[in-house]
Amino acid sequence: MKKNIIILILVLLFLSGGGIYGYRQYKNLQKKPEYKTETVTRGSIVAQVIASGTVNPVTLVQVGSQVSGTIIKLYADYNSQVRKGQVIAQIDPALFQAKVDQAEADLKNAQALLEKEKANLAEAQRLVQRYKTLFEDQMISRMELDQAETKLEVSRATVKAIQAQIEQAQANLRTARTNLNYTTIRSPVNGIIVARNVDVGQTVAASLQAPTLFTIAQDLREMEVHTSVDEADIGKVRVGQSATFTVDAYPLETFKAEVAQIRNAPTTVQNVVTYDVVLRVGNPELKLKPGMTANVNIVIEKKDDVLMIPNSVLRFRMPPAKLAEMAKAAGRKFTPIDPSRIPKNIRVLWVPREGKNPRPVLVRTGSSDGKFTEITVLRGELKEKDQVISELLKNDKAAGPTTPGRGLRF
Repeated sequence: MKKNIIILILVLLFLSGGGIYGYRQYKNLQKKPEYKTETVTRGSIVAQVIASGTVNPVTLVQVGSQVSGTIIKLYADYNSQVRKGQVIAQIDPALFQAKVDQAEADLKNAQALLEKEKANLAEAQRLVQRYKTLFEDQMISRMELDQAETKLEVSRATVKAIQAQIEQAQANLRTARTNLNYTTIRSPVNGIIVARNVDVGQTVAASLQAPTLFTIAQDLREMEVHTSVDEADIGKVRVGQSATFTVDAYPLETFKAEVAQIRNAPTTVQNVVTYDVVLRVGNPELKLKPGMTANVNIVIEKKDDVLMIPNSVLRFRMPPAKLAEMAKAAGRKFTPIDPSRIPKNIRVLWVPREGKNPRPVLVRTGSSDGKFTEITVLRGELKEKDQVISELLKNDKAAGPTTPGRGLRF
């Protein structure tokens, strides 16, 4: 019996000792800071401006009608390949042909009147010559000679008036023939029809402005992307920079382009100012179609073999309570730094150390691609594959709300 009691006491002591040891280990774990870290890497940074835009043909020609009338024939439709001068539509020419016939008749009438008046002029000239001879022989009076000369001048004026009528009739005939030619609609360029806005039997009215009958893309093998770039980014964009974009029709394919034009006219929508940037892109397989929405990335800078960190590291700020604790452990006084005194490209990174407080490293940030940022070490030591703190986990008692702009003086 006594032996069993002794064994029980030993077991209890063992269990209690293990419990105390486990509790101490648990407390040690609680006291040990736990950090979420990211790895410092070396590689390439491609800084980009992201925008959206629309795919358009380089040259888009709207074919209209300069005369009013009824469409009686269409010779082209959507996606038709057309050549310059090719007939693509016909407006009823009957009325315009009648005007040509009328103009031709008016011209012939004026020409006939001219011939008649020229004969009268010749007769008046002969009469004046005879009257001059008779007047010199004192066979007629001065008044009769003056009357003959007056008739001559009237005949000359009449000839000039009829000649002017002929010129007017000729102009009217040219106008009538031109309008007749306008009833035949021809393609002004080589290209492909991307839009047809009329049907057979439809009446077009050109009284105020020429109605658009067809829209022709001159060459779909060369396309443009018209995109809007925010005013904050437009200063980084240059003609000749490379760009890539995707369209919803081919989500897994990336198209290459080049900045061809930066337009100076601003566009303001709800106080947001943007500028139009035109990209030039080849379309040999005709995959890109007018009107497609493009998600554009313009490469504004590329750097190779640079030290870089994930952007999440730059968003981390050591909590003031933790900074004060580390300063106290180092025998220093913690002095918060005014955020306005720190340049935006100067940051403090924290390198975790086993059994010690994290070590600060002062860096200058450079180019960024939105996920990673180039860094240059200004003070401290940091190399590829080192770990830097991106988050102070909640189970660390020193963890607290972060305060951007506060840091530890070096």
